[in-house]
Amino acid sequence: MSDYILELDNITKTFPGVKALDNVQFRLKKGEIHALMGENGAGKSTFIKVITGVHEPDSGVMRLDGKPVRFTDPNMAQAAGIAAIYQHVTCYPDLSVTENIFIGHEKVGAFGRLRWNEMHDEAGKLLSRLNANFSPRDQMGALSVAQQQMVEIAKAFSQNARIIIMDEPTAALTKSESEDLYRITEQLRDEGVSIIFISHRFEDMYRLASRVTVFRDSSYIGTWNVDEISNHELIVAMVGREITQLFPEKKNVVGKEIFRVDGLSKAGYFQDISFSLREGEILGFTGLVGAGRSEVFQSIFGIMPHDAGEIFVEGKKVAIRNPGDSMRTGVAYLPEDRQKQGLVLTWSIGRNISLPALKNHSRRGWIREKDELTASHRLSERLTVKARSVHDPASSLSGGNQQKVVMAKLLNTNAKILILDEPTKGVDIGAKSAMYEIVADLAANGYGIVLISSEMPEVLGLCDRILVMRGGRLTGEFDRADATQEKILEAAMAAKPVAAAATA
Repeated sequence: MSDYILELDNITKTFPGVKALDNVQFRLKKGEIHALMGENGAGKSTFIKVITGVHEPDSGVMRLDGKPVRFTDPNMAQAAGIAAIYQHVTCYPDLSVTENIFIGHEKVGAFGRLRWNEMHDEAGKLLSRLNANFSPRDQMGALSVAQQQMVEIAKAFSQNARIIIMDEPTAALTKSESEDLYRITEQLRDEGVSIIFISHRFEDMYRLASRVTVFRDSSYIGTWNVDEISNHELIVAMVGREITQLFPEKKNVVGKEIFRVDGLSKAGYFQDISFSLREGEILGFTGLVGAGRSEVFQSIFGIMPHDAGEIFVEGKKVAIRNPGDSMRTGVAYLPEDRQKQGLVLTWSIGRNISLPALKNHSRRGWIREKDELTASHRLSERLTVKARSVHDPASSLSGGNQQKVVMAKLLNTNAKILILDEPTKGVDIGAKSAMYEIVADLAANGYGIVLISSEMPEVLGLCDRILVMRGGRLTGEFDRADATQEKILEAAMAAKPVAAAATA
């Protein structure tokens, strides 16, 4: 018997014009949590799809319990005890938890009738095993992302999964929700389940995994015991070069006020928000999850109305009723969820970039495709989007490159005030470094930038000023020189607003 439950040797997978996997290898032990890391576009997603039967490899061997296997569809992988849980949970939101758990392998009685009571009972036992605090009869769409992930794990249990692949499962979770997932993952390991844990977060790897494998540019780089590799060595393995300075040197010059908000309020969301933004300034907004940061700027951008308050651009009061009004006044917004809110994934990269500015590329209602293509090429090259062509669909890009396309959309609006909501969420260390360079260059060119981020090092490393929110109110304001993690955290947990936070 093999020491490994899953082995892959010399796996290669090629799509037209792209080698997605190039002779990669991987070994997973029984009852092991094995981290898989690499930049966006390193081949991790294709690797998952080979294991789960979505793609057949062009060459190479996969072994399960020491015996060669070849999956030609996902059902074969599922029958072999392999399940995958993705960052963006794939579920049926209008169906119950029980229905989501048993869909595709329902319990059927005489005359084809579904045995609902039996399925509800078994679903309840599976959820109890995970210490879930919701009912099998609850609607899936009413659950949080963390709860939906629990349902996916319960579904894997219901299919007797021996190998579970977790793809960026903590990306959309709060710290406490991540701790719950860690507990469940360790419980699975202790019960003998083997887990491939894919993450960009070093804390996930150090918290859970015993070994880590790195892919880079579709190739296998190496496998190490977690306690024998440093952060620095891991970054070099992932990006192929030294990142000596993650945050770029400050080169922006802060100028005159170009944007101001006075007394903005929305019942149930935020209250009395006042701040200003200056030309060339990077203004950070941070706070714990649920503080109301995104809601404030969705209101400013015209996605949701506010009840009170005034907005000024270049000293003039403006009325913003919808995103179109916002862009016409020179304010653009990069949403937190790039796939659902930032991109039309089935459209080409070029058409996504040109979408906010089609009026600039049209005459008498006809789009001037040459002008549109030229502008898209220019912005794609400016932000170093890695793709074969701007004609490729946005869905074909890695997460970091998708984020660059959303940023290119903003620049195509000619806006000078950019609101960036979690711009590096779910991207790798190399893509983060590239995004930080872009933000720094934009500020140096006179753009006023609001950076909304939950990552403390990001806020401290990039921003000229930092505003902190808690419970829909501003509770702290710090200049770059005075800001520390301790001060920001104290303000994020403060019961009362700090007076200085309302000043510009």
